[in-house]
Amino acid sequence: MAKVKLTKNALKAERDALKRFQRYLPTLLLKKQQLQMEMRTLQERVMAKREEEDKLRKSMASWISLYAEPIDWSKYLSVKEVRQGEGNIAGVRIPTYDGVDFNISIPDFFTTPVWLDDGIRSLQGLISLRLERRVLEKQYELLSMELRTTSQRVNLFEKVKIPEAKDNIRRINIFLGDQQTSGVARSKLAKGKSTARAAAQDAAAANAKEAAA
Repeated sequence: MAKVKLTKNALKAERDALKRFQRYLPTLLLKKQQLQMEMRTLQERVMAKREEEDKLRKSMASWISLYAEPIDWSKYLSVKEVRQGEGNIAGVRIPTYDGVDFNISIPDFFTTPVWLDDGIRSLQGLISLRLERRVLEKQYELLSMELRTTSQRVNLFEKVKIPEAKDNIRRINIFLGDQQTSGVARSKLAKGKSTARAAAQDAAAANAKEAAA
């Protein structure tokens, strides 16, 4: 803890600082709650996307296994462009998933299985789900980092800054109060001495007057 000056100016500075901390803390707490809620929602969305992926993958596997030879999907389908945008959650800039464009080659239906066309469409859906899930996971990662920083600030304000400012104010008030009490006592003592001197002088003057008479 830094040494604080025991002065009226320091007292004002500490009171101003305490007001700032107490005004800013609710904003931090609100941001922390918002981040936690958004992260729970993202976690649920990621899990839902994974379940959709698994369901679609199993569906594809059930009819792909009927074909004797493995399929080289890259001959018929490839990713042309992943479209992403930018969003904002609780002041955090995050990527958003806007879709994916594919390069598609029409299969020769005379030399390929009849279900290949449906397979290509299913694979498009699977790739799109996977890309969207990865963007959601990136959003979660960014919010998690921001939550960690915000939580550290909340702890700093609640456990360090605010208690420290309150303790400094208490110490300065005690010191200034003692100073004021000492000042009053010194003033009374000085006044008493002054009164005594005046009384002694009056008595001396009276005695001198009587002696002269």
